[in-house]
Amino acid sequence: MPFLSATLDRVKPSPTVAMTDLAAELKAAGRDVIGLSAGEPDFPTPKNIREAGKRAIDKGRTKYTAVDGIPELKEAIRTKFERENGLVYDPAEITVGTGGKQVLFNALLATLNPGDEVIIPAPYWVSYPDMTRLCGGEPVIVPGPVENSYKITPDQLEAAITPKTKWFIFNSPSNPTGAGYTPEELRALTEVLERHHHVWVLTDDMYEHIVYPGFDFRTPAQVAPALKPRTLTLNGVSKAYAMTGWRIGYAGGPRELIAAMRKVQSQSTSNPSSVSQWAAVEALNGPQDYIAESVKAFLRRRDMVVAALNAADGVRCPEPDGAFYVYPSIDGCIGKTSAGGRAIATDEDFARALLEETGVAVVFGAAFGLSQAFRVSYAAADAVLEEACARIQVFCAGLS
Repeated sequence: MPFLSATLDRVKPSPTVAMTDLAAELKAAGRDVIGLSAGEPDFPTPKNIREAGKRAIDKGRTKYTAVDGIPELKEAIRTKFERENGLVYDPAEITVGTGGKQVLFNALLATLNPGDEVIIPAPYWVSYPDMTRLCGGEPVIVPGPVENSYKITPDQLEAAITPKTKWFIFNSPSNPTGAGYTPEELRALTEVLERHHHVWVLTDDMYEHIVYPGFDFRTPAQVAPALKPRTLTLNGVSKAYAMTGWRIGYAGGPRELIAAMRKVQSQSTSNPSSVSQWAAVEALNGPQDYIAESVKAFLRRRDMVVAALNAADGVRCPEPDGAFYVYPSIDGCIGKTSAGGRAIATDEDFARALLEETGVAVVFGAAFGLSQAFRVSYAAADAVLEEACARIQVFCAGLS
């Protein structure tokens, strides 16, 4: 339509949301659908956090707050960064937004000029490239192949950097693959970044606490302190504490950048939900037992799903280091025809045929910038996952 912004031509709707919506439509029509496309824990928010939200309401803490976070939450975040990551920030170097997504958007909008480049490893979270385009920048996609557990190398990063590079977006453990960079692998990447003083680092640590035995989480500014003055370390309470709907994300970074992000937020949403902020204070300061309990459940599910998918014809599923996703390669399924007569030329064909013929909803790999693959979220009950994997095995066995 002629009155719409031309900027919208640069972006597309979220494919994960699209697949979730399609699955919901089929379910509403009476189909037996198993949705494995949404990326959120299936556990309830821990009781102590829910109670903190209720107390905030009862105490009348329902008014506007400071634009980017109440002092009590900033102090909890400051303490968390120092306690868990060895990073020291003062309150003026911390921002709180309506989910990590807003914090990311604020940072890009506050810093990108037309033609600025943002390096994004693929597979990537679907919003990184489109956020970059919305804010006037140009995404530079660097593929991490399945043979390297979907991770990029220092040489690839070096080759992608140009005089126009503004940001390098880093996500470990990764959505959509669950792949994590070891401290040694991360240090090798930061050595490249240390040589390029004009490149800033935007690290998305949202899955920091959902990691499995044998993986040692580190964040870039932690392994390379020299990068801290040009690093935005982003995190949130959504995944670790099953608080996706509470919408609280946060970040620590240089004072000038945080002030610019605050300016953006002041003219968009203003403060995040006051009640959610008080709940987040309890999440960060209160008992942390829930995290270990949820990770134990996710580990059990990971092992079951990886084994089941590797038993499917034409599927190769690497074992993730963290998060609650697997990203199996389906090179062995491409070029075949499903039992229902659908040609499988792409991973999108695979995902749509799988949904229509078996009722299992996954997200195709092209949505994350690397085909041929698909993403499964195993944040679902064990019995649901077992049934979904059995259907996938039957579907793959029926390809010819």
